[in-house]
Amino acid sequence: MKVLAAGALSAAFVLMSSFPAAAQDKGAADADVIVGEDPAGTLTYSLPATSIAVTAEAVCEQFFAGPYAGYASKYLGLDVRQKDAVTCTLSSVALTPYAEADHTARHILNPKGKAAEAALLKLTSEGLVSFADAGSGNGAEWRFPLPARADFNGKGLTTNLASEATTLYRTSKGKSAFDKVSVRQNMVVEKSLEKRAAEAAAIIFDIREKRLQIVTGDTDATYSGEAMGAAVAELTRLEQEYLLLFTGYSECRTQKMSFEVIPQKDRSSQMYVAFRISDSEGLLPADNLSGRPVVMEIVPQEVPSVPVDKKTAKGTKALSLTYRIPAPCTVKLLDGMDVVMQTRMLIYQLGRESTLPVNITVM
Repeated sequence: MKVLAAGALSAAFVLMSSFPAAAQDKGAADADVIVGEDPAGTLTYSLPATSIAVTAEAVCEQFFAGPYAGYASKYLGLDVRQKDAVTCTLSSVALTPYAEADHTARHILNPKGKAAEAALLKLTSEGLVSFADAGSGNGAEWRFPLPARADFNGKGLTTNLASEATTLYRTSKGKSAFDKVSVRQNMVVEKSLEKRAAEAAAIIFDIREKRLQIVTGDTDATYSGEAMGAAVAELTRLEQEYLLLFTGYSECRTQKMSFEVIPQKDRSSQMYVAFRISDSEGLLPADNLSGRPVVMEIVPQEVPSVPVDKKTAKGTKALSLTYRIPAPCTVKLLDGMDVVMQTRMLIYQLGRESTLPVNITVM
């Protein structure tokens, strides 16, 4: 059993004197509230809220159709794409919940000269936040953590000067096969497109025949060991060069961006546009209407209410602290009708608010 210390955060009374007071508990309704300032001798605090960080990664493919794509079926028996196209598809999505102070309402704890337990309040970079389990050591990952103190033990000078960069786009671009054969094509510009496609197909079949002859030994030249491997590899490379004129080629880039969704308790529908994705522009923020929406659907689990005895229904005059019980929620990401991912997380502002006497004993 652990008894909460009465002066656990006594220094916080002074630190919080500059925060605005927008709401107060019923037990402190008669406190002297000054707009824009906290009353002297009182402690203001916030309730926790959950924000959801969305980290999305997409692969954008730019396809270039081959100049002989229209004749691939006729001369090679291949069914290939006929037109240039750009497509972006989601490759991975991660959701990370963070706790932060909900500044839509503030609360006041006015001890009125009495000893008040403040161990249920957590001092963060955003001010004091009320947690029912703050005194038990449990905690959440904070959206805006306090800055860490420097520690130079065992560290060299250069580690302090290092910076970290994040690459949002990564493009791998190869040489176009169409450019490689442009010299050959310039020499036969008088021929029709179909004639040139027929000649390219004939070259492909000729390359395949020569490669088969080398592998089977049905040739006047003698190939063995590394010489055979090099000859086969070169013929394969040439075949691929000519095939690209029919099949086309693609260039891909990977795009990674982060977005954020803050659920709102008073909304009738818990569906939010997390971000958008466009074939031409890739990942986009939610307010850019040029892309199709990726929707986050949040389904809170109902937090049951506690039956109240008639004798205690009127409440008590004991000094109390307001806190939030988070709601377990099922969170889905939907790309159209497709479920991209589904998980469960606790969301504070969609749960239930309750009060807790400040003088308590925590097990």
